[in-house]
Amino acid sequence: MKTAIIGGGPAGLYFAILLKKLRPEADITVYERNRADETFGFGVVFSDATLDNFEKHDLPSYQRIVREFAYWDDISIHFRGTEHRIGGNGFCGCSRRTLLLILQDRAEELGVTLRYEADVDDESLFADADLVVVADGINSRFRERYADHFQPEVDLRPNKFTWMGSTKPLDAFTFIFQETEWGPFIAHAYQYEANRSTWVFETDPETFERAGLKDKSEAESAALMERIFGWFLGGHRILTNRSIWRNFPMIRNKRWVMGNKVLLGDAKASAHFSIGSGTKLAMEDAIALYEALKRSSNVEGALALYETGRREEVEKTQHAADVSLVWFEHVARFWDFDPVQFAFGVMTRAKAITYDNLRLRAPNFVTAVDQTFAKQVRRQGFDVSVESPTVPMFQPYRLREMKIANRVVVSPMDMYSAKDGVPNDFHLVHYGARATGGAGLVFTEMTCVSPQSRITLGCTGLWNDEQEAAWKRIVDFVHANSETKICLQLGHAGRKGATKLMWEGIDRPLEEGAWDICSASPIPYFPDSQVPREVTRAELDTIKAQFVEAAVRGERAGFDMLELHCAHGYLLASFISPLTNRRTDEYGGSIENRLRYPLEVFDAMREVWPAHKPMSVRISATDWAEGGVTGEDAVEVARAFAEHGVDLVDVSTGQTVREARPIYGRMFQTPFSDQVRNEARVATMCVGNITTADQVNTILAAGRADLVALGRPHLVDPFFTMKAAAWYGAASIHCPPQYHAGRDQIFRNSVRDRQDLEELKVKAKPKTRAELKMEAGEKPLAAE
Repeated sequence: MKTAIIGGGPAGLYFAILLKKLRPEADITVYERNRADETFGFGVVFSDATLDNFEKHDLPSYQRIVREFAYWDDISIHFRGTEHRIGGNGFCGCSRRTLLLILQDRAEELGVTLRYEADVDDESLFADADLVVVADGINSRFRERYADHFQPEVDLRPNKFTWMGSTKPLDAFTFIFQETEWGPFIAHAYQYEANRSTWVFETDPETFERAGLKDKSEAESAALMERIFGWFLGGHRILTNRSIWRNFPMIRNKRWVMGNKVLLGDAKASAHFSIGSGTKLAMEDAIALYEALKRSSNVEGALALYETGRREEVEKTQHAADVSLVWFEHVARFWDFDPVQFAFGVMTRAKAITYDNLRLRAPNFVTAVDQTFAKQVRRQGFDVSVESPTVPMFQPYRLREMKIANRVVVSPMDMYSAKDGVPNDFHLVHYGARATGGAGLVFTEMTCVSPQSRITLGCTGLWNDEQEAAWKRIVDFVHANSETKICLQLGHAGRKGATKLMWEGIDRPLEEGAWDICSASPIPYFPDSQVPREVTRAELDTIKAQFVEAAVRGERAGFDMLELHCAHGYLLASFISPLTNRRTDEYGGSIENRLRYPLEVFDAMREVWPAHKPMSVRISATDWAEGGVTGEDAVEVARAFAEHGVDLVDVSTGQTVREARPIYGRMFQTPFSDQVRNEARVATMCVGNITTADQVNTILAAGRADLVALGRPHLVDPFFTMKAAAWYGAASIHCPPQYHAGRDQIFRNSVRDRQDLEELKVKAKPKTRAELKMEAGEKPLAAE
């Protein structure tokens, strides 16, 4: 088997090693355009888990690597004169040059041909190869040559960064967030060998310009970094090696394989340096390709297996990198946070580390996080303990004069089970069970303000006395049997009206019995959907009056809070999004004009809603479609509603147009809540694939939302909140007296269950290499 590998970086060399071990008879040549000892950058970083993978696949190279590596457990975060250290992370660093030399030696030892200073533009050099591995890096010439086939997407991120080094010894992976006269600078630093550490400096484009870095030489840039971070460097120098300021390219390719050619490493996909996974990703690509060749009898089958089997893991890593890099790009949002909360945000930014995870590894740090959160609650006027605080999700919250016992919310979820808009026994049990289950706040499903405003025939309404009486029955039950507050969500379906029940075909038009529908503009939701009428000026007044009448009825029914639904492509949302609003009157065009009618409705409702009761608005913070609402627009929308007296922004996303392409994942909508809360400076509620109490605590403690709404978890477990209270020992949670025996039992059992689980996790977690070195009486190189 003749194999040509274009690029002698870690990915190409490691694949050569593994393939030569698998097929000793193979003719393998690595073509590298640089000299053998020529490399750029300073150190590379791996986790213990990655080293375990290396140990499994090639013991000789692994043994050499671990002898050269510096090890550490701690992450150290410096912010506004404080340092927070969090242990148990299990990292290691190595000189990039040393790593390449180790892999070069191992490849030559196995009989791989290495050709340096080789220009491989002439493909005739390997025209007879059975396999061509394209591993020529982030600026891959071969990927670009065949761009029409591979279809690369390059997302050039806005922040500027440069890769430098220092003689400063470090005993932790170190983040330094430094305020300057020009703006914030960030240092990502770690040691990779004795008296050598990598320093990646990062800043936003505005700060970069104000600091004059665009016109500075490499030496001048290094001198400025020495000045900015001199207090920490302690006289140690900043070193350079082609340390040019640039923008990080996030690279994805629609295809990885073309005939017998396959992309590997950064040529295929890049991962932002803030999660330290670039070299890891590349070398694990090599392992995946090797494993595919082991399993397949031919190259074509192996390449197909590699692409289908590896893509999901690469996309997961890239998603984590995307989430992490966005946090750093918007660090200014969090600059006025308490340093403890800021540090918690750094640790949990990419979702891999959570509140419970940190509580096991760094209990004192998480106690400080809880105390910081409790101090914020005390400033709201609540008499809560700061010395021995409960976890964030069980801290109270206030909206106007409404006090919520905890931060858990039952999300508004349409049940499609009403008849003629009247909620029935199903709704009484549904809302009553979730209230007695302990949630701090329960939202109704979208309740429609007229027969014509319904989504389906099964939607609830509030336009007549029978409906009002039915809702009052539910509200009275909630108030009589729980401490839960209940919020009425009012909405109008707009162009998504007259459709089937969810389980019969969500958003699909009724085949018979449909009613006339309207929207901001006459655009159908599906091509075969009913075309809505463009709502007239007179109809706008009528619909606004219907919202007002429903709000008055909601007050008489006893609701504690009122929410206006301006999301998910319904009528008011159709005004806000430019994808659904093509009006040429005063309600179309600019975002100010598109907001005009939703704000008019809100103002009219606020006028009749009691001043001591809060109001919220649900928005789609992005349409997930080109030309639609963006996160930046959502901040403007939230600010506008806040100026009109909104108390809480319920941050959802999408469902505006069918061509939307959401990026799903755990807590996938939370970043938009984060953006709205910390840029618009308004209280937010987040929602969207949030499934555990651990996630709730993580979101709240990091300052990404003030309330957390869970939908599906509450559908199958009305007592989600009660169970979480028992798990965290939040004994103050209200429980109906009929259920006290069950509450007492679960509280007793949870103490033991939690202790057993945590002990099991601690025992099951392998010791990091840094810990093992210390136990053996050796000093990790990073500490020397």
